[in-house]
Amino acid sequence: MSDLKYWLGFNLVKGIGPAKVQALLDFFGSLAQAWSANQLQLEKLGFDRRAIQSFFETRASLDLDKALAQIEAAGITLLTWPSTAYPAYLRDVPNAPPLLYLQGDLLEQDRLAVAIVGTRRLTSYGRQVTRDLVIGLVHSGVTIVSGLARGIDAIAHQTALEHGGRTIGVLGSGLDCIYPAEHRTLARQIISGQGAVISEYGLGIQPEAKNFPPRNRIISGLSLGVVVIEAGERSGALITSNFALEQGRDVFAVPGNVNSPASKGTNRLIQDGAKLVMGVDDILEELNLTMVVEQTAVQLALPETAEEAAIMSQLTRQPTHIDDICRLTGLPTSMVSGTLTLMELKGMVQQTGGMNYILSREPDPIYVVPSATAEQAADSFQQPDA
Repeated sequence: MSDLKYWLGFNLVKGIGPAKVQALLDFFGSLAQAWSANQLQLEKLGFDRRAIQSFFETRASLDLDKALAQIEAAGITLLTWPSTAYPAYLRDVPNAPPLLYLQGDLLEQDRLAVAIVGTRRLTSYGRQVTRDLVIGLVHSGVTIVSGLARGIDAIAHQTALEHGGRTIGVLGSGLDCIYPAEHRTLARQIISGQGAVISEYGLGIQPEAKNFPPRNRIISGLSLGVVVIEAGERSGALITSNFALEQGRDVFAVPGNVNSPASKGTNRLIQDGAKLVMGVDDILEELNLTMVVEQTAVQLALPETAEEAAIMSQLTRQPTHIDDICRLTGLPTSMVSGTLTLMELKGMVQQTGGMNYILSREPDPIYVVPSATAEQAADSFQQPDA
């Protein structure tokens, strides 16, 4: 019999957190057995009166099968400590959540993740730096983790989505209580194939202030490092950076105007030893992700369709106008335009202005596309399958 419903049950008991769940597992061997615990056993494990009362009340009123069915009907996956899909880096941090509620998907590549956090009251400088860093990280195959809040968090998620990257949002509420409410669409976009939204809180749990500091330990726990872009002296982003340090993660900070309230927290972090960030390479090199980036660049340089191959065969590091690309490949303007847009999102080509395009990187000789490919692509367009 699966223990999953019992993990859900204990998650819904107020006052039973990671330490108590571990104590129950050590004593009973499973949460299924622990669900039948009596008062004497719980007292022996060090449970206080309030936690014991809360457990008995929840056990008496909660239909575990019905609660689990409600989760499944909402399209939510439950991940527990023993789950193979539970994020490996998070499992190893102190007080890791025994149960995670997840919508969307987590992939093996999400192990290469960096958290981007900062103030809700961002400046134009913070907005631009967030976009620049996220674009660089995404094009390097790095997943972006943040808290789905207003400001820096939202820009980080949105930029990752716009550039075809993966992103993970961590909530301080139940997955059915997205906060702020205007980010419900953003959450739907994330879970529709480009990442996941995660919480340790059950359905119906509102975004109370006390939920957010614990939420921040998940943000850092999912990541190789935490980048703080703009933060006031009391910003929640600084709480995330503190968790990162406790978890042995790297902490990065973007310097800012010494007179700007939005930069006081980040400048203080740098003064206290955080790694100063002037560009995405500072992050990639510190986290030893340079080799991963090089491999990703090679993969991005490989065409996936005949149209991409045809276009790449006509591009160099010197600008070529879209009209010339159409003439040289023999492809229709609409097809060339659409394909170039996709290639730009993948980081394969860059637009230099005036509808001129260049290759993002000079291809290695083994990747040079034969000149016949352009003719093949044109033929495939002119002679569709019957």
